[in-house]
Amino acid sequence: MVVAAGSKFNNLRRGSSGSCSSHNVVINDYSNNNNNNNCDGEFSRINKSGCFSSMVEGVDKDSSCVSFTTFNILAPIYKRVDPQNQGLRESDFRSFWLARNQRILDSLLSESSSIMCLQEFWVGSEELVHMYEERLGDAGYQLIKLARTNNRGDGLLTAIRKDHLRIINYRELLFNDCGDRVAQLLHVRSVNPISQNQNDSVHQELLIVNTHLLFPHDSSLSIVRLDQVYQILQYVELYQRENRLKPLPIILCGDWNGSKRGHVYKFLRSQGFVSSYDIANQYTDSYADAHKWVSHRNHRGNICGVDFIWLCNPNQARKPLKTSWAEAVFSILKFQLRKGNNCVDSVSYVSFSEALHKVKLIGVPYGLCFQQLQDLWNQADVDGNGVIDFEEFKQKIWNSTCSEHVLENFNGCVENSNTEQEQQAIGFKVKNAMLFPREMEKGLWPEDYSLSDHARLTVVFSPTKMSRP
Repeated sequence: MVVAAGSKFNNLRRGSSGSCSSHNVVINDYSNNNNNNNCDGEFSRINKSGCFSSMVEGVDKDSSCVSFTTFNILAPIYKRVDPQNQGLRESDFRSFWLARNQRILDSLLSESSSIMCLQEFWVGSEELVHMYEERLGDAGYQLIKLARTNNRGDGLLTAIRKDHLRIINYRELLFNDCGDRVAQLLHVRSVNPISQNQNDSVHQELLIVNTHLLFPHDSSLSIVRLDQVYQILQYVELYQRENRLKPLPIILCGDWNGSKRGHVYKFLRSQGFVSSYDIANQYTDSYADAHKWVSHRNHRGNICGVDFIWLCNPNQARKPLKTSWAEAVFSILKFQLRKGNNCVDSVSYVSFSEALHKVKLIGVPYGLCFQQLQDLWNQADVDGNGVIDFEEFKQKIWNSTCSEHVLENFNGCVENSNTEQEQQAIGFKVKNAMLFPREMEKGLWPEDYSLSDHARLTVVFSPTKMSRP
């Protein structure tokens, strides 16, 4: 059913040599122009049984709703079972990982979300893969798995309810970086139409990404994590242009391995994405709201919120992607530049490069290539005089705001849309969101929780008509 088209997407792979090499992205296309198109069923049907019932009670029975679950299920090859012997893993004990994953499947099926995005799925175990394929397949899901590169053993699994959604296309992104991370892109359409008015109805389309970013073992990996998101958004834009898509919602699911205070969060916000869980709870980007919920206890014992379901609606205007990326890189640089130039009012190209080298943004295998360095310098040297004036730099780059002349809408590629109907699009509003266990919504980690080292996050969206900018 999956056909490898063998297409390439030229992402920038940075090396210490200063040259950028290409990343090959395997493109798998699903051609569902057959009897799968006529599945019966509601667009969203949420099971009231089990742990999920407390959330569903507050959701109207609206057949147009769609629900997402993202869950890092902690691969048995990573789960430590003995604090005194760190090399001993759950994968060594079949009865342990089998029982835990059966309970994970119980919890997922109790929700019956329209879309499930799982991370740290143990693709290296044929028995575990078969168990998920059998139980989720029997429940009406279509499964697509993707292993991390270099035989890491784990990967991603996305499951789509066939009576809710139909897959139009599926593509895989292989970053081929030091973390061997990957991402899945799915273009889906609702099985049941959504009424626009008394005489017209449409099938809702949306783009979905499932990914798991690199863990920030140290600050030097900030640029790698940032680039992973940059490549995802680059490819989403390219996919929309190549397929001449009308504006449609984009939803990014996964374990982002970073909190609301991090560079990745700020980068996605600058691109018009909102955290659906925070929207549902009316939380802001303020420091006070950054620690109200948690979703992960890492191997260091720290608890933080790292699992997100991001939404970007088709009416959301945003900065050009390259501008947002440059500003995110500059935010990483900011402290180092100030520290290295306390007594001067300007920065030369040489000192700029030295600062990049100190924070390991260049001169390392995963650092910026020469062309990216030049792009950053050109954006920083706004008057082109060969030096960066600090006051001008702060105003134009560090403290920049998204003014009207730099806003654009890359969400779709539709020309000559003049009619009122063409100017309208269908987006999503967040109807509800829940973390499980519920204690994590209060910033607490329950000690008796053993399903994973991550919470399960589920969000319910309802379609809404909106005007494009």
